[in-house]
Amino acid sequence: MTATDIPEGFERHTRRSPLTDPWEPLYSKRTDEAIIIGLRLAKPHTNGRGLIHGGLIAALADNAMGHSCAHVMGGVSSLVTIGLAVDFVGSAEVGQWLAVESDVVKTGRTICFAQSLIKADGAVIARANATFRVVPKKEPAS
Repeated sequence: MTATDIPEGFERHTRRSPLTDPWEPLYSKRTDEAIIIGLRLAKPHTNGRGLIHGGLIAALADNAMGHSCAHVMGGVSSLVTIGLAVDFVGSAEVGQWLAVESDVVKTGRTICFAQSLIKADGAVIARANATFRVVPKKEPAS
């Protein structure tokens, strides 16, 4: 994959996890209001029919919405998902650019609400919303 395959403003996503490691490379773009997560769809992202797997969409939407809430809250708290809903309204194929565009609806001391549109080459293929519990950040182990 070359840099020209990645839309302008996206850089390698630095927040990695064991769940998303097989889906690398992931990219993200930071705005004042959100963290947009994107990737170029490939075979490891598909289901048995060759379409993009709904589990990938749900996991990336959860990830993008949680990161967006934390970003809007200034990165001082951690978040734990307590509710997630995804509506699949289309499909995507290998080679398309998938972007999860989130909107933080409301933040509070204990709860954060967010929603997102998941797009393949700009066309909406899913929408999601989530509720997160705000928890204190754990101190690194010494």
